[in-house]
Amino acid sequence: MRRPKPLRRRYWRSNPLRRGQDIVETWIVLAMWVVITLGGALVGVVTAQDAEASFAQLRHDRHSVRVVLVESTTRVMQTVEGETNRRVRAKIRWTAPDGSVRTGRAPVDSGHEAGSRVTVWLDSNGPFTEKPPAAKAAAVEAGTLGVGAAFAFGGLVSAARRLAQWRLDQRRYRWGRAWDQVGPRRGRRTT
Repeated sequence: MRRPKPLRRRYWRSNPLRRGQDIVETWIVLAMWVVITLGGALVGVVTAQDAEASFAQLRHDRHSVRVVLVESTTRVMQTVEGETNRRVRAKIRWTAPDGSVRTGRAPVDSGHEAGSRVTVWLDSNGPFTEKPPAAKAAAVEAGTLGVGAAFAFGGLVSAARRLAQWRLDQRRYRWGRAWDQVGPRRGRRTT
């Protein structure tokens, strides 16, 4: 009983019908997989680290302030899609680090009466902003961004391989058309 031969790419074997373009195509496919594997991992890790550093910077730059609501936020706003918007802009009052009392408008959760104490977030430059992502949420989002970047990189490399494949196919088609013109002059056709 004959044992099956190991699975090999047909162009790696010695073959008298093997063309130079076939060898180039094989090396392109091999290079594509190496680049996708190593480059995709590198792009994914770098993207995830940059995103994590960006989220850490947000957590560092933003700080919470306890404020007093000047007006009630019991009203709930309906969005266009009919969903409830739980964040509303309300007039607030707070004490600045220098001891002065300030007022302004900031996004707060709805459902609070005037005089209630709520927490708002300030940017390092002073304007009101959203709460920064927690460390766990930031890690998950950074990982998701890293995986997405790796897949996008793999897609770009695969598209480049398809372009090179298309160019090789165009050369093969030209060679086939030229052979179709020369072949009948050489005598009997084999097909």
